[in-house]
Amino acid sequence: MDQIPTETRQHWMSVLARAPLAELEAAWNSLPRRPEYALLRQPETGLAMVQARTNGSGAPFNMGEMTLTRCAVDVNGFAGHAYVAGRSSRHAELAAVFDGLLQDPEHTGTLTRTVILPLQQRIAATRRTQAAQAAATRVEFFTMVRGEDQP
Repeated sequence: MDQIPTETRQHWMSVLARAPLAELEAAWNSLPRRPEYALLRQPETGLAMVQARTNGSGAPFNMGEMTLTRCAVDVNGFAGHAYVAGRSSRHAELAAVFDGLLQDPEHTGTLTRTVILPLQQRIAATRRTQAAQAAATRVEFFTMVRGEDQP
């Protein structure tokens, strides 16, 4: 069995974690054959420490905690895992199921085209819209030099 590159799996897990639950449900319901799966770890909610850096590159510091839900499933012999922000047990469960399915070479290509790429495009479009809305409220400040400060 071929090993999935770590970066590839990290990418699809990130997309699944950021995707809206409604879109994951729609993707799940659109599968021609929904596989059976077993919960290895029930969805459980807890807290995770969030680290940040001053100016994005300084020394790290603990900014605070965030709510996180995790889940692990067995799908056709593949262990799927998910960590999602918030308290949605269903989101964590579906993300874990899709992670397990995507590890199966029989489903990787199809699910990447039909689930991951469309979700990735919608997430990117949402980010662009939010960035444009934020940019529209940007205020440019400038200071005029006073005459007496001139040599």
